Amino acid sequence: MADPELAAIRAARMNQLQQNAGAGGEGGEEEAKRVAEEQMRRDLLATVLDNAARERLARIALVSPQRSQQIEAILLRMAQTGQLRGRVTEDQLIDLLEQAEEAQSKTAAKKTTIVFQRRKGGFDDDDFDL
Repeated sequence: MADPELAAIRAARMNQLQQNAGAGGEGGEEEAKRVAEEQMRRDLLATVLDNAARERLARIALVSPQRSQQIEAILLRMAQTGQLRGRVTEDQLIDLLEQAEEAQSKTAAKKTTIVFQRRKGGFDDDDFDL
């Protein structure tokens, strides 16, 4: 999709939101603001991520929406502070996911683990002669 086409679609969507906001009153204005912010967030992510990374993030959002929002917030913060030098590739996104997982596991309480202790020298089917 070319940039002029995208700009025309955005302008039409904004006009539609403004018309809905005028009819809906104050709640409509808040809704229009929220939708406009969401659209800006999606546009910024589209410029920051390459196609493979965007697809991976979309699949993560299907499985774990909370994790997806966390990673999106990190990416947006990095883009706004100028920490990103180019488009984020899928490998870079995977590294970011691993870093977020490590940071979360350090702050979260350790999960309890169950250890099965097998008896050594216990009964075995071969020990019995029938």
